[in-house]
Amino acid sequence: MRVLVADRLSEESLDEMRALGAEVVYEPDLRTDALPEALTDINVLVVRGTEVSGDAVRAGKSLNLIIRAGAGYSNIDVAAASERGIYVATTPGKNASAVAELTFTLIGSLDRRVPDAVASLRAGKWEKHEFARAVGLSGRKIGILGMGHVGRAVLKLSQAYGLRPYAFSRSLTSSRASELGVVRVQSPEDLAAQVDIFTVHLELADRTREIVSRRVLEALPDGAIFVNTARAELVDYAALAELIPKKRLRVGLDVLPDEPGARSASYSHALLTNGLVYATPHIGASTDEAQTAIATECVRILRSFVTKGEVPNVVNISATSWSRYQLVVRHLDKVGALANVLAVLKRHGINIHDLDSTVFEGGRAACVKIRLSRRPSEDCLQEIMAFSDEVLHVDLVTLPNLA
Repeated sequence: MRVLVADRLSEESLDEMRALGAEVVYEPDLRTDALPEALTDINVLVVRGTEVSGDAVRAGKSLNLIIRAGAGYSNIDVAAASERGIYVATTPGKNASAVAELTFTLIGSLDRRVPDAVASLRAGKWEKHEFARAVGLSGRKIGILGMGHVGRAVLKLSQAYGLRPYAFSRSLTSSRASELGVVRVQSPEDLAAQVDIFTVHLELADRTREIVSRRVLEALPDGAIFVNTARAELVDYAALAELIPKKRLRVGLDVLPDEPGARSASYSHALLTNGLVYATPHIGASTDEAQTAIATECVRILRSFVTKGEVPNVVNISATSWSRYQLVVRHLDKVGALANVLAVLKRHGINIHDLDSTVFEGGRAACVKIRLSRRPSEDCLQEIMAFSDEVLHVDLVTLPNLA
């Protein structure tokens, strides 16, 4: 098995992959446009920020699995991978603490204007009268947009700071909100209108793109703190730039429009000089602790795939089954027994959606559960049962419609 690691990963994790019998090709500086050619004879691809286009996916004729070293996967053409039967897996939650910590670093810095105070001192000034003015965090209301791994980590920190947490998430129920100790609101706009601090923690998808719209930003109270450490595309940054001076917003960003693809490059944006805006160069997950956890999870996914044929954290498997019928066949564990069953189904034009086989202790008998595209006829079932020297029993189960 050949594994291409196209972004930075620790040497220890690469050694663990090699211990699984994989030939590891390590090219952390591989350009996106060079990826299709690099995928020749590659079975597993590991990426972080590198874009995996549809062309790259289709060029990887031997590709079975793409592991994204991070929680999101918007840099991967998942639809193209699904069309070719390629698993896409992520490492959710492994950088949650790091991102949550940076979120609160920005919030505290905005309240106390720490970077400006440091710059003033370095310039030889003592301006206590200027920088002693701060509202403080305890008792203020914080709005958390998104209650995934990072959102929940931010919630825990907010409670430790004595903040009053509010949240919006499509998956957040009233009972779950009560369990977490957070006030549930009905929309992002409602969230913005009710809080002093608004922080964004969603994955990027079609339905979340610019979910923080002009209307949401206009709903923020004057002087509010706004933080985005998730994805730039979640926010209408043009509206934000316009509203920062009008509403005297204090803004903390770890994700910015048109970020450079390289780790070291020139960058400027009018947003950064438009008021009290503190920004970092997309370093939310870049702690040693987070990188180690992400690398360890990448190895775990690969190990599970190699040793058990299972893919943890897979994102492109259908959540609901298209099958309405399941055939359960108990048979002797002998050469050709299962092949005969499958041959009958093929002859009757019945497609197989899923197959799960179990061998019993002693290795003499097995049970296969086959999910089918349609109900097999009585003739079809009789043909299967006719293999009486190897088929022990046949059941047809009608599956519930859970779609």
